[in-house]
Amino acid sequence: MWPTSDQTQELLANARDGDVEAVNRLLERHRESLRRMIDMRLDRKIRQRVDASDVVQDVLVDAHRRMKDYLSSPAMPFHLWLRQMAKDRLIDAHRRHRGAARRSLDREQPLVIAGTDDRSTIELAAQLWDREMTPAEAATVRELQQRFAAAVEQLDEQDREVVLMRHFEQLSNSEVAEALGLNAPAASMRYLRAMRRLRELLGVEEGDDGSAARAD
Repeated sequence: MWPTSDQTQELLANARDGDVEAVNRLLERHRESLRRMIDMRLDRKIRQRVDASDVVQDVLVDAHRRMKDYLSSPAMPFHLWLRQMAKDRLIDAHRRHRGAARRSLDREQPLVIAGTDDRSTIELAAQLWDREMTPAEAATVRELQQRFAAAVEQLDEQDREVVLMRHFEQLSNSEVAEALGLNAPAASMRYLRAMRRLRELLGVEEGDDGSAARAD
């Protein structure tokens, strides 16, 4: 989901040399990935009050303001730095608007994994239900997608977060570990726990080889 590292590193190098256009290209290059990351986590109860695009723009403005500090001392990969700012913005938005959302009369909304494409959902759902099922076959089973989306929403916050990071943001285990402030083995264990819980919610038996829940 996130832009490839090679071009990002080139733009970062140019930005360190004072290339203002490189900074603009770098931020614009990550706009869509940020939007998807935010969409996946924006509470559906406050969507009528908070627009994902506005959150993205706030993050990009903040990143531009803080870019000099990041370039002088990058504590983490650029995309993880951006997503951390996005997470902070989401926390603030949820705190500010959740009370108002509870008073909303519009309580009934469909269970969805916001911001994810059908292919991502289908591929993981197919993997969990039947290792022989191809994404093309799973695409015809709408009920499977709906059950999967509902199951993800039932996960606790930590488990849901690691599933989103690994399968929809396509972050590696080491990136997940860095983003969550964990070591790699702890991140792997959290991911395996989340996948087991997801399979339980779906009523799927654990495979003998555990291949549906790879930790690496």
